[in-house]
Amino acid sequence: MSLKSSKEVEANVYELEIEISAEDFMAANKRAYNKNKKRINIPGFRKGKAPLSIIERMYGEDFFYEDAMEELFPSLIAQAYEETKIDAVANPYDYTVKEMGKDGVLFTVKVAVKPEVEMGDYKGIKAPKAKATVSKKEVDEEIERLRERNSRTITVEGRPAQDGDTAVIDFEGFIDDVAFEGGKGENHNLILGSGSFIPGFEEQIIGKNTGDEFDVNVSFPEEYTPELAGKAAVFKVKLHEIKEKELPELDDEFVKDVSEYDTLAELKKSIKEDLSEGKAESVEKEFEQAVIEKLIDLTKVEIPHVMIEKRAQENIADYEKQLKSSGFELDMYLQMTGMDRPAFEARMYEDAHKQVKMTLALEKIAELEDIQVSEEDLEAEYKKIAEAYSMEAEAVKPLIPVDALKEDILNQKALQLVLDQALVEETQKAKPKAEKAKKEDKKEGKAAEKKESKPKAKPKAKAKPAADKAKKEDKKD
Repeated sequence: MSLKSSKEVEANVYELEIEISAEDFMAANKRAYNKNKKRINIPGFRKGKAPLSIIERMYGEDFFYEDAMEELFPSLIAQAYEETKIDAVANPYDYTVKEMGKDGVLFTVKVAVKPEVEMGDYKGIKAPKAKATVSKKEVDEEIERLRERNSRTITVEGRPAQDGDTAVIDFEGFIDDVAFEGGKGENHNLILGSGSFIPGFEEQIIGKNTGDEFDVNVSFPEEYTPELAGKAAVFKVKLHEIKEKELPELDDEFVKDVSEYDTLAELKKSIKEDLSEGKAESVEKEFEQAVIEKLIDLTKVEIPHVMIEKRAQENIADYEKQLKSSGFELDMYLQMTGMDRPAFEARMYEDAHKQVKMTLALEKIAELEDIQVSEEDLEAEYKKIAEAYSMEAEAVKPLIPVDALKEDILNQKALQLVLDQALVEETQKAKPKAEKAKKEDKKEGKAAEKKESKPKAKPKAKAKPAADKAKKEDKKD
């Protein structure tokens, strides 16, 4: 077995030409025969006792070639990697046989190698960072949501339906005076303004009274089901009941009922603290993501397509697994969200490209900064994983390869180094009015200096105090 040639056929992709001698290939062919002969039944021979020559005469001399290659391939590739010092990032692909027979084998494969990475200045990356401030309006909105959650629904008498009411209706839809499937309902609770029915339907219930029977005229959207898309329909509707939400009074008694606090002031203070904490975390995450995006832009690397393909397929598999755990199939989910498969996969490939580029950047930073992973780091990470899954650390260790965990920790450390040195980008702030006015005065002053030929204007009379002005107005009256 020998490597005949290794050549770069595209950026970071090599084609390896590998030769197997006749002796080695025939030995592997004989081993494949001994392994599989028990399953082969040839007339005139007991099962598993037919000689290799008889089997090859009946089924062809290449009958065991595939099994022989399957046995030899891993060691052949490993030997080729060692000879070429290749750092492969994915399994070999584009396996092409040029010659195969009793005289030996000659084949080629392509292999993607880890690309060279050129890093820009990753120390002191600037990114915008919002302020984690919470307004009175946000606190009040949270209070209103709390009231909404503790509201009760009551029947309305003596007024027509309004936006936000719940209308209890019977309805049946017709197209060209013919009722269509799925267009009928009884005692249906419809929240007016929710947008849960066809556009234009809910608006035509507003203003109607309990007991009214009326027609609702609508057209189905063009993106609706094919049999109804774009068609005009008439719904026969009867309004049985109008209901509205009754919100609890916003007072200390309400606060005691829904929280651990005694007063509204205490509740508002607690809500503001919680919102501030959540917003601070959100702002920090947004800042970190902005830094990461800039780090990706600073990274120059030609990524082999197979690396992106591999990551994208892993992402899609993970996504499908998460959906299944929630009771959804991917195709069903895409249909519900209005996204087609090509658009979904394109998004996954775009994400995969960023993820691979990010990983390569972090690996390069770890190399440049000589970041190391200690035994303490490994033990701490095993412990963290164990706690997340309510397991013992020793039970976790056999499940996670050490090399994979080391790689993760290295990348985490490299990313933390970048984030620790990142700077908040200063935004252009509006200048105070007073400062702006001073600048304007200076401009006017300079302009006046240029007009020396003109006589100086007389000083203007000082403005009268507001009290004097008011007296004059009284005299006029």
